Amino acid sequence: MIPFHFPGRFRWLVFLLGGFLLMASPACMKKENYPVVPEISYQGFTLEYDSGMYATRGFLTFSFKDGDGDIGLSENMIQPPYDTGSIYYYNLFIDYYEKQDGRFVKVDLNPTLNARLPYLTPDDPNKSISGFISDTLPLNPMPVHDTIMVKFRICDRALHLSNTDSTPVIILKKR
Repeated sequence: MIPFHFPGRFRWLVFLLGGFLLMASPACMKKENYPVVPEISYQGFTLEYDSGMYATRGFLTFSFKDGDGDIGLSENMIQPPYDTGSIYYYNLFIDYYEKQDGRFVKVDLNPTLNARLPYLTPDDPNKSISGFISDTLPLNPMPVHDTIMVKFRICDRALHLSNTDSTPVIILKKR
């Protein structure tokens, strides 16, 4: 796995190109066969605290697979359907939920936690890719409700939506 640093709120992004092994000859390369619709899977959520009692940032990590490698958007991809007025301007969709009166309620945040994943398509003839993505999420340092969860999914450039996954329950207050 190779760590990459991107501007914006992405703390780090790691991906493994499916079937690509350094120093391997083409005859030894194994071609991965993933579906063209991306698949994601929750891997972890880490909290960062300030000097107070509440978390100020969270780091969502999930794995992904995509058979044709069309994950991510370059900065100059702002023509339809990726223009700023479109839901597809973002390709990582994150829904935020707070536990209120014993049940989780979706809270519409402004600004949203949605993000644009950077262009990840490999130059290799085998476009199948898999790896891990970690996204930094700003959190309210003084929340009214200190128990949250997030649901998330990604979209590739062909506008295929992945499955939706979620975090377990997250407690924002230090115990």
